[in-house]
Amino acid sequence: MPGSAGRRLRVAPVALTVLLLIKVGFFLDRRAFLQFAAASPLIGSVPGTRSVPHYRICTRDSLPRGTSLPRRYPGQAVRVQADRAVNTASNTIDTPTVRTMLAKGMRELTGAEHDRDAWAGFISPHDVVGIKVNCSGAPQIHSSPELILAIVENLLAVGVKPQNIYIYDRFANQMQIVKYSECVAKGVQIATAEHSRGSILGYDPFTYVEVDFFGEDDTRSNLFRPVTEKFTKIINVPTMKEHRAAGVTGCLKNLAYGSFSNVARSHQREVSNTYSFIGTLASVEPLHSRTVLNVMDGLRSLWHGGPFLQSPQFLFYPKRIVLGTDPVAMDHFLIEMIEAKRKEEGAPSLFDRSPERLRKGPELDKNFNSFIREPGHVEYAGQLGLGIYNRAEIKEKIVQL
Repeated sequence: MPGSAGRRLRVAPVALTVLLLIKVGFFLDRRAFLQFAAASPLIGSVPGTRSVPHYRICTRDSLPRGTSLPRRYPGQAVRVQADRAVNTASNTIDTPTVRTMLAKGMRELTGAEHDRDAWAGFISPHDVVGIKVNCSGAPQIHSSPELILAIVENLLAVGVKPQNIYIYDRFANQMQIVKYSECVAKGVQIATAEHSRGSILGYDPFTYVEVDFFGEDDTRSNLFRPVTEKFTKIINVPTMKEHRAAGVTGCLKNLAYGSFSNVARSHQREVSNTYSFIGTLASVEPLHSRTVLNVMDGLRSLWHGGPFLQSPQFLFYPKRIVLGTDPVAMDHFLIEMIEAKRKEEGAPSLFDRSPERLRKGPELDKNFNSFIREPGHVEYAGQLGLGIYNRAEIKEKIVQL
C-alpha cells in the first residue's frame, strides 16, 4: 500500500512506548502526560559543523541542557602512569598499584590531602551511585575489576551503603563474563538493561532520543531506567580504545551508547552517525547532570579493530588511568593516544576518510576499516556544551609512579 512504510516508521516508536507502559503498569497523571507530550526538538545542526540528522529529545527531567558538564574541572585531566600496573607477559593487573594510582589521581585532581576528602567532593553517604562500566570487549578488554574494586572501596569509605552502589552496563551476558560481583564487597548490586538481547523493560519509556538515520522501523533510543528512577550520581569508567565507527571509545561513547537502547542502528554499511549521536545522547537529562566523575581505564587498550579484540596484534598496554570531570577534554587526550599508537604502527589516521580504506568484514588489516570513522564526535560534543575541545584551553597533569 502506498505510504505504508512511512506509517510503520511513525507508529513503531509509539508502539514501543505503549508496550513499555502496559508491561510495567504505568498510569500517566496530568503532569506526567504534559511532560511526555512536551518533548522538545533539538536543532538539527551545530554552527560550523556538517549537517546532522534532526533529533527530538523527550525527558521527564526539567533541568536545562548544557549546564552541568564539565562541572568542577573544565578542560582538565589527570593521567596516572605506572609501569608495574600491568604484567604484560601474563596480561594481569596489580591491584595494589591500581589502588595507589586512583588515590594519587583523585588527590591531584581535587587538591585534597586525604582520599576520603577527595571522594566526598563528589559523593555523599546518602547517594545511590551507578558505576558505568564497559564490557563490550569482554573477556579480552573491559573496565578492569581491579579498578572497579578500588572505586567501590572509596565509595564505602565515604559512607555509601553497599546496596546503594550499582555496577551497570547494557548487556547481562557481557557483565557475566567479567564477574564484577566476585571482586567487590557483598551487597554491591549488578544492574543490566537487557537480560536478553532486545528486551525493553530495563529502559525508561518517558526518556528517549528520537531520530531516523536510515529509515529504520524503530527510531527511538530509550534511557536505562535506573538512571532516571534510582541513581543520584554516576561515575563513568570507560575503557580507552579505538572504535571502528566512532573513532574511539572513551568517556562520551561509554556513557551514551552504554546507557541507551537501540544505538547500533546509527552506523550501517560504511556510514556512521556517531558524529552527532554520541554527544546528543550524552547531553540528555538526567544522565548529563548525574555524571559527576570520569575514570578512564587505559591499563589495556586497542589501537585497531575495536570495540572487540579482533587480533592480539592490536592489543597494547598504556598502563594508565585518566581522571576528570570534562569528558570532551579527556576524550581529546584519548584520540591523541590512539593516533600516536597508530602512527607508530604505520596505520592510517583515525581522521582518514578515504573511500579506498573501506573493507567489509573483520578488520584484520590495519590499513582498512568497515566504516568511515567519526572521531569528530568529541569536538561536536564540545559544541553541545559537554566540555572543552580546543587543545589550547585544556591541559593534562601527568603523575608517574
